[in-house]
Amino acid sequence: MGEAAKDMAEQPLGERVLSRIRGDVLSLKLAPGEVVSERSLETAYGASRTPIRQALAELIREGLVVKAERGYAIAPFDLQQLEEIFEYREIVEDAAIRLACERARPEELDAILRTVDEGLSDFTPDDWFEAGLDVHVQLAALSGNRFLRDAVQDAVNRTIRARWLVASSPEARAIAHREHNEIIALVRQRKTEAAAAAIRRHARDVRGQILQALEDSRRLFGARGFVEGG
Repeated sequence: MGEAAKDMAEQPLGERVLSRIRGDVLSLKLAPGEVVSERSLETAYGASRTPIRQALAELIREGLVVKAERGYAIAPFDLQQLEEIFEYREIVEDAAIRLACERARPEELDAILRTVDEGLSDFTPDDWFEAGLDVHVQLAALSGNRFLRDAVQDAVNRTIRARWLVASSPEARAIAHREHNEIIALVRQRKTEAAAAAIRRHARDVRGQILQALEDSRRLFGARGFVEGG
């Protein structure tokens, strides 16, 4: 048994069910807009009603599931919301990276570099979610401002499923690896303006990649998979 499988086997039942359903939502095995019921999930995941209800409550909190007329639905992609989130992220990440340039310690940047290198390896969407494999949140934490860190974390959580469309590509991960290394190097050198410009440029590139990937997936998911206006 591999380490990941061993870790999952040792989790309480409720956490295992949540991990499996979340992984299927993030990897789009459960498609945006798809209607699900407690009973159908009980059958699909071999679990009783209580852990299924607990998982659904957490996935609603994470924005991955919504209440529907009859039961629940996998949250459709809200394109207007995504646009607004990326605007918001640009503002808070700019502020956070400027403070990180003043406050980050070398050993903290070394730790983030190790996370960046992990992003080149193969990983499942749920591993990605659970491990917090997001350099942007870790960089925001180096600002020393918990509110900026939490703001970036919230924005990341709200885009994580759409970002999987891009992150699942080895080529996209290689580009992100290079750009993240550049940003970290600029923070290490205390080059505030250059670091802020680099993280804005990177965020805009990712935004473009995600919106293009969503546009390409319209035929696959159909009209129910998208919300056009916030």
